[in-house]
Amino acid sequence: MLYAIICEDVPNSLPLRQAARPAHLERIQTLVDQGRLLVAGPHPALDTPDPGEAGFTGSLIIAEFDSQEEAQAWADGDPYVAAGVFQRVSVKPYKRVLP
Repeated sequence: MLYAIICEDVPNSLPLRQAARPAHLERIQTLVDQGRLLVAGPHPALDTPDPGEAGFTGSLIIAEFDSQEEAQAWADGDPYVAAGVFQRVSVKPYKRVLP
């Protein structure tokens, strides 16, 4: 089943994100390689693809896991969590309808 991992950043998270980004992307690549990733990306703090120093306010990952517990465990192990980027992480079942 698909699960949405909805993450909210701490204020001024950009330096933390930059430091942990390589490990974060490497971990996401594993989902890509396994064919389990539907979509992933950050929420820019400004209404532009490149928010510069304003940074990001969170992230969204939608991926396939065997259970909500597995999705939560995966989310809890994200390098951004360990680096203190996220102040809150929610994992919810997701039903793809369109397209």
